[in-house]
Amino acid sequence: MQTCNAKRLQQLIEQFSEYGKTENNGVTRLALSEEDVAARRKLQELCEELGMHVVYDDMGNMYATLQGKKDLPPIVMGSHLDSVVKGGRFDGVLGVLTALEVVSTIKDNNIELDYPLTIVNFTNEEGARFDPAIMSSGVLSGKFDKEKMLATPDKDGITFGTALRESGFEGSEANRLQEASTFLELHIEQGPVLEQNNLDIGVVEGVLGMVCHEISVRGESNHAGTTPISMRKDPMFTAANLIVDMQKELAKLEGKLVYTIGRMNVYPNIHTVIPSEVTFTLEARHQDASVIAGVTRIVNGLPSVANECTVEKKRLWDRDTVKFNEEIVNAVESACHALGYKGTRMYSGAGHDAQFIASYIPTTMIFVPSVNGYSHREDELTSYEDCAKGANVLLNAVLRLCKETVKA
Repeated sequence: MQTCNAKRLQQLIEQFSEYGKTENNGVTRLALSEEDVAARRKLQELCEELGMHVVYDDMGNMYATLQGKKDLPPIVMGSHLDSVVKGGRFDGVLGVLTALEVVSTIKDNNIELDYPLTIVNFTNEEGARFDPAIMSSGVLSGKFDKEKMLATPDKDGITFGTALRESGFEGSEANRLQEASTFLELHIEQGPVLEQNNLDIGVVEGVLGMVCHEISVRGESNHAGTTPISMRKDPMFTAANLIVDMQKELAKLEGKLVYTIGRMNVYPNIHTVIPSEVTFTLEARHQDASVIAGVTRIVNGLPSVANECTVEKKRLWDRDTVKFNEEIVNAVESACHALGYKGTRMYSGAGHDAQFIASYIPTTMIFVPSVNGYSHREDELTSYEDCAKGANVLLNAVLRLCKETVKA
């Protein structure tokens, strides 16, 4: 079994953590910001030092390719360099840097592959500067309209298209990832399952389906000090009761269902005024479509009038469960076992570029543990040892898929 250079990988992670470093050892590296541009330039430099050919497509996605012995569709590895505001040092970037380490190890060991190897860095995966998340892989897979994405503004009114042109990374549509034999994305788990179960590797079978509903409760605004409780049409207390009722019903569904009241807007949001309207979201995730349908039934079963307040339900959006390619999943699992690592098959609760790429390229993901399950925060942490284990699994999965030959 081949293994990566763990020390070199650690140095890479530490090097890239300087791009957008925050005071608490996190990272703010928004898509196409100065920090992101600097990180991209360094990545291109390192790839070219390895003899890779680097191009960009019309969404700024970066592709660095090491040619193979034969004219075959490439094996693609990677993730994203951009982060959320005050995010961590591992989210996204680890998938790019482990891919770089895989290529470095292959070069170190004079391994010749029939297949070309491509490292990809997707633009604006996080959606922290430009909405939506997973933007550029969404355009590649036909999920999002390119022109609408280019017109998306950030908080300062700068559009994605303008930022892309000014970054210098706007390339040709002809360079898009269109055909590949495989796509593998290594990522931190962003959850506690691997660590809590003392596991090294998550062999990812797919990405959970999800649904997001919005519930609006409308009552009557009035003075908070002069209106008797018995005469109020208070949407806040009504909303609170509805949330409790939904929680009781949701708990009766399959135990792996996760659900969140993530957003609540209160109008007029003044402490001396009884609200006139409360709007909140319910998001739920599960791999079984029938369980997701059960969530929708519970929401639709809410009364249209409660405590003299009207209740309106709206389905904002949803996505089906994405199942990854079984052959590629098996290759990852076999590499994990051959290396003597403890792994488990699992689904991702978070969204990733891989979920869109899987619609037209055989795909899977590799997870490594997140300490305390933390992510999207400055104290996000994955041990360097676990990072190296993930890189070793990625390397050996690639070699299994390539059926490599070694120079004499």
